[in-house]
Amino acid sequence: MDKLNVGIIGCGGIAVMKHFPALVKQKHRIRVMAFCDLIEERAERNLQEYGDPGAKAYTDYKKLLEDKSLDVIYVATPNVSHSEISVAALEAGKHVMCEKPMAINTAEAQAMLDATKRTGKKLTIAYQNRFRDDSQILHKACESGDLGDIYFGKAHAVRRRGVPTWGVFADKSKQGGGPLIDIGTHALDLTLWMMNNYKPKTVLGSVFEKMRDKFEGNGAGPWDPKTFEVEDSAFGLVKMENGATIFIEAAWALNVLNPKEGQITLAGTEAGAEMFGEGAASPNSPVSSGSVAFNFMRYGGPQEMRPTAPSGVIAAHFASHGPKVGDREQDAWLDAIIHDTEVVVKPEQAFVVTQILEAIYTSSAIGKAVEF
Repeated sequence: MDKLNVGIIGCGGIAVMKHFPALVKQKHRIRVMAFCDLIEERAERNLQEYGDPGAKAYTDYKKLLEDKSLDVIYVATPNVSHSEISVAALEAGKHVMCEKPMAINTAEAQAMLDATKRTGKKLTIAYQNRFRDDSQILHKACESGDLGDIYFGKAHAVRRRGVPTWGVFADKSKQGGGPLIDIGTHALDLTLWMMNNYKPKTVLGSVFEKMRDKFEGNGAGPWDPKTFEVEDSAFGLVKMENGATIFIEAAWALNVLNPKEGQITLAGTEAGAEMFGEGAASPNSPVSSGSVAFNFMRYGGPQEMRPTAPSGVIAAHFASHGPKVGDREQDAWLDAIIHDTEVVVKPEQAFVVTQILEAIYTSSAIGKAVEF
């Protein structure tokens, strides 16, 4: 099999934390041949560390896309450029993995959907939390009907004090929003995927900017309130066409004792399930970083079951040396290209996530529910 030639557009934090380490482990079937970043030194630095012989660095993604030898493009840029670059890459005949969220609004996400259908090239969105062990276990349970009719879900993406003070996270013009579009998008994707329900009917949202100057105790240090342009928390109530209801909570800074991020709660007619585990939402966390607890009625009363997981020395070794979510994400993505199979994260699914996120922002702005 000929190796796939890969190009990376955006060589910042998410590329360095997740994509590059995972791609290094795929050298048996890929070559990383192009690096693009607006900061030339950053593209050159990553080329030297991760590039294959003959790799090139660019500051203009359009120049990179002129290279007909490239097969696959990774879009790891600020949210505002996801659609523009992904569409251009698809039109240039490349398969595309775009970082989450799919786009900053529904119209731009629709342009990406249209482009992948028009070109026949594969498009996926990097919702890596689907590849954790707990996510895989819960999804299998949902698919097999163990929870029955799942009519209620909670999407948790809450930090007590975890505002990112680096990069462009607080720049609304580049990101489109704050924690809702940044980490809420992961939890909402998991919830919809588990419920296998992608038909929203009504969305009611509230968005808050209450903590702009309250940076005491923030894990990444203080930020400048004058340049903090996005919400610090957002909440949404989503009613689906079949009556099922989803609550989404997303916050970088919220005064709660038990924050949860990248985790969900589900309630069905036969059983319920809840995710636990610190660090489960890290972009390159160990696949075993989370756990799931099932609750159900048996033997005349409530019962609880937690699938067994490595513990003690074995767990520590697995966390240090075992696979990361980014590794599994790349395995599945490259398999889909090489074997021409369906991608795990379908663009049509990611499109609905963007629809709902946009509706929460819109609902908060207009003061009433958004009807689809």
